[in-house]
Amino acid sequence: MADAAPWLLVGLGNPGPKYAHNRHNVGFMAVDRWLDRHATPGADGWREKFHGFFSSVSGSFGRCVVLKPQTFMNVSGKSVGAAASFFRVPPRRVIVLHDELDFAFGRMAIKKGGGHGGHNGLRDIVSVLGSKDFLRVRMGIGRPPRGNMDVSAWVLKDFSTDEAADLSDLVDRAQAAATTVMTEGVSAAMNEINQTARKEPKPSPKARRDSASEPPHSE
Repeated sequence: MADAAPWLLVGLGNPGPKYAHNRHNVGFMAVDRWLDRHATPGADGWREKFHGFFSSVSGSFGRCVVLKPQTFMNVSGKSVGAAASFFRVPPRRVIVLHDELDFAFGRMAIKKGGGHGGHNGLRDIVSVLGSKDFLRVRMGIGRPPRGNMDVSAWVLKDFSTDEAADLSDLVDRAQAAATTVMTEGVSAAMNEINQTARKEPKPSPKARRDSASEPPHSE
């Protein structure tokens, strides 16, 4: 029997044009792209509710509610919890697309459950849902070059010119990964995508020099 609950596809970011192109906002970019791909022509698009913007789409994946919290990143759970409660979506059918510091820029992978890894948006969602069992599409933004700036400043900066050239590809692969989860199941999607998701743009000579001075980072 098909699951009666819809999917809840969440992109994380900060609201407003000031933050629109920040590294922290790749989740918003990915769900925007997903809706562009799957919305019915002439449909209403984004509507305001649940402390955010949402839309509802049906397709081969069943029904999917798409959500962009407008609460600012650190309290994303307020919006996710409201939508999940209204549509009766269990954590296992929540997919969160978010920036991932511990992945080099361009790397992307699916994760099922687990901790928040220091990501404040994920931390708040775990707290509000009372569960770590939701799904994540992790979109690599890399860490700042050693000594240049702290992480909080880094995630609120726009992508570099070199990164921007490859950003559309990362966004497209992430939104497609979410669809694969919905149509094929999380285990099959992880087997398929996580094996091929390490595609990363070739680093510039400066980036190679910077990374050579960094100690290894375990995932």
